[in-house]
Amino acid sequence: MKAKTFDTAYKELQKIVDQLQNEDVSIDKLTTQIKKATELVKFCKSKLRVVEDEIASVSEEDE
Repeated sequence: MKAKTFDTAYKELQKIVDQLQNEDVSIDKLTTQIKKATELVKFCKSKLRVVEDEIASVSEEDE
């Protein structure tokens, strides 16, 4: 997976979820889409952890 922004990864994840909910994914592509979604979730979680750490760091500096 190439480097992405959080927003791009989240939009791509939403697209996959929409396809799965609407059953627009063939059974042959299901595993691929699930793997891709898993990678996107990991990426988003990682980005959120970085932001949380940065916010905590800024908050500690203000005290």
